[in-house]
Amino acid sequence: MDNLFKQKRKNYIEIGQIYFWTATINKWQRLLEKDKFKHIILSSFEHLSKLNKLDVFGFVIMPNHIYTIWRTNELNGKETVQGSFLKYTAHEFKKLLSQNELKNFLSGSINKHYEFWQRDPLAIHLYSPEVAYQKLDYLHNNPCTEYWQLVPEPEDYLYSSASFYEKNEPNYSFLKDLRLEFE
Repeated sequence: MDNLFKQKRKNYIEIGQIYFWTATINKWQRLLEKDKFKHIILSSFEHLSKLNKLDVFGFVIMPNHIYTIWRTNELNGKETVQGSFLKYTAHEFKKLLSQNELKNFLSGSINKHYEFWQRDPLAIHLYSPEVAYQKLDYLHNNPCTEYWQLVPEPEDYLYSSASFYEKNEPNYSFLKDLRLEFE
């Protein structure tokens, strides 16, 4: 019975460990289609990385969700780093949306007016190089899937770490090389 209460939530992240993490825009709305919203995510990665709260090894920003491979290094004050990330991006999204657009994100909750991210993002511990590389390939190939068809090749998608790994292009200063973690 004690094990039942000790079970970790699907979004649990242990500090110092590498995780595949995904978060989805509320009701799968395509908020992230516009570049200005993608830039908010990138600026949050940049900020948290500069503070050494977060190491980002891979990412892709899709029209209605994001995938990352990251490691949190310490709490951000009293908050988890992923909590800070979600809160900051939500505040910034709100600033860019019109009153009419904001209606799509109204929350039934008494403690907040809008909800941009679905509750309980998914975190998967990457316990081996094989699992980590499989998830990295998965997130890089996401823009090329039959459903999305955003680009013909993963490295052609600007809002991803694929060109860093495939072409050695340092487009994002916050990116760290996952391959160096498993040497």
